Amino acid sequence: MANAYTNYKANLTSSASTTIYTVGSETTAIIKSIRISNSNVSRSCNITLNLVDTSSVVYPLETSREIPKGSSVELLQTGLEAETGENVRSARAGGSAPLILKESEVLKVVAEKAGDLTIVISVLEIS
Repeated sequence: MANAYTNYKANLTSSASTTIYTVGSETTAIIKSIRISNSNVSRSCNITLNLVDTSSVVYPLETSREIPKGSSVELLQTGLEAETGENVRSARAGGSAPLILKESEVLKVVAEKAGDLTIVISVLEIS
């Protein structure tokens, strides 16, 4: 069994559904981070994130999540304090909940406005 740590990234230059990541054959993927950055300093932009399984069933993970102008958002952040597990709403909110994808599953995103958003995902691929 081989482990490979890697990342995938894209500038979302279209407002159409964009495939960000497809799990390879005989591989399980543990996504540790999904970071969205909005380079536009004048307006916020929404993003939708979907998981598509091998039967083409779409599972929404985020629907119209606002990414504030000129900022970045970690989509897998739990909103729980990493050390205590308490619900918090602050910049200190720590933990992240990994997302597990199985062989041939696909992660897709839709940006509300073309050209505003960048996505970077950090993945552990186990094959």
